[in-house]
Amino acid sequence: MTQRASETTVVHAAPEVVYRVVTDFEHYLDWVSDLKKIDVLERDADGRALEVEYRAAAFGRSTTYALRYDYSLAPDVLTWHQSHGDLTSTLNGQYRFAPAPDGTLLTYDLEVELLVPIPAFVKSRAAYRIQSQALRELKSRAEATS
Repeated sequence: MTQRASETTVVHAAPEVVYRVVTDFEHYLDWVSDLKKIDVLERDADGRALEVEYRAAAFGRSTTYALRYDYSLAPDVLTWHQSHGDLTSTLNGQYRFAPAPDGTLLTYDLEVELLVPIPAFVKSRAAYRIQSQALRELKSRAEATS
């Protein structure tokens, strides 16, 4: 069963700053605590990362997965879907960047399906942890950058 979650926060930085932090994959290791390794596998004609492979801590072990990014709605929305993974069969999502009076209203939608069968409440907790930690770390990085 696929777990879906959505969370929104206000980031005290302009939407273009938040978008720039999100798409600066080469610097994720500087601020994403669970990441161990990141490799940009493919770029588009504009030099943007199309496919990125991650090695991250998950469930007390490491997992490797790759995400393929879609910039067709950028810079308002950045979407992705998993192209391969060793622990997840689905890891799809999007960031939405909307101007707010004091910065950016940032929404993170996530869809996760694990390859191993585990109880739904554990999946739910995992999706929430991924999402809330990502938003916290992104917010902190973007606010420090602006």
